[in-house]
Amino acid sequence: MIPLKKKNAASKDKELISVVVTVKNEAHNIRHLLDSLITQEAPIEILIIDAASTDGTQNIVKEYQKDHDYIILHQYAAQRGESRNMGIRMAKGNIVAFTDGDCICNPFWAQEIRSTIMKKDIVGGETIAMGYEPFQTLGRVEVYHKHQDITWPSCNLAYKKHILKEINGFDPRFVTAEDVDMNYRAVELGYSIGHNNKMIVYHKERSTVMAFFKQAFWNGFGRKQLTMKHGSLWGQYDASEMLTKQIGFWWITRTFVALTGYASYLMAHKKYKVKGSS
Repeated sequence: MIPLKKKNAASKDKELISVVVTVKNEAHNIRHLLDSLITQEAPIEILIIDAASTDGTQNIVKEYQKDHDYIILHQYAAQRGESRNMGIRMAKGNIVAFTDGDCICNPFWAQEIRSTIMKKDIVGGETIAMGYEPFQTLGRVEVYHKHQDITWPSCNLAYKKHILKEINGFDPRFVTAEDVDMNYRAVELGYSIGHNNKMIVYHKERSTVMAFFKQAFWNGFGRKQLTMKHGSLWGQYDASEMLTKQIGFWWITRTFVALTGYASYLMAHKKYKVKGSS
């Protein structure tokens, strides 16, 4: 007897959530993510947008597709923002959630998205770092626009789909910080971003110093792209937050490397320029 595929049945009182995941060469992580997604409250669909992986990522996703008909695999070799936009176009749900291939979602993640997004337009969750302790305790640098935190990351973020259509999704010209840019544009149009600390995603931090440096550099590069497009955002930065953080060797190192990426933007190729609105 051929086993039936496990369906993520629709519910009359629950909105379909389309989960968009962009991946490239995540064979060592993707099983953990998929295991965490197939346990979520129905109905959901899982859209894996793969940027031409060569390490077997697609084969692993295809294994899961045999038993779960709501997992969709689509190969699309593009930058992260453009790939997420492809996922948005494919999404059937009125709620679109984003996470990453190196994440693990709490079993109640989808349930918590639904509970908050009915009250707010956008919801950012609690992202818990896993890995080398000095890296995982650094946290993020919050930036505010119109008194709203716009730095909730796209590894744990959900939008009502009509808002994504209105703001044209992610700006594909961004190397990083494309989520901050999108949040900025949504807030600028008057939409509200809520936070739910029970909407939890566990994110694997960089495991090597070189990977840590690379991430910090490109984060700084992306922040410079933000200022070129929207003007300085740092006037909204809460300097008092600095006093609550542990400013140690790795915090200073990350800041220095990020500033290097920030400064290098002006020497970059024209394709990275995002001056003015998209």
